[in-house]
Amino acid sequence: MVSTTLALTWVAAGRRAAYVTDGGDLSHSVHFAAGIALCRAAGCVVTGIDGAPPGRGGRGLVAAADAETHQQLMSLIRDRDRA
Repeated sequence: MVSTTLALTWVAAGRRAAYVTDGGDLSHSVHFAAGIALCRAAGCVVTGIDGAPPGRGGRGLVAAADAETHQQLMSLIRDRDRA
């Protein structure tokens, strides 16, 4: 088991391509705040699993090292939701 902040830090540092969770409504979660801030500062793409900004009543989190990786993940998520 890996802490959320550590996993997001790995994305920000380039050690992982992405981090994805469908962990419910994160709008009041402090467990993701530091990792999201690090990813944003590193130029990563961070959204909710629905593609909207995280913490706006949406659910889940997709943090990707770059826009191409984020786009590929979102495509996979949309395909899964259609199935």
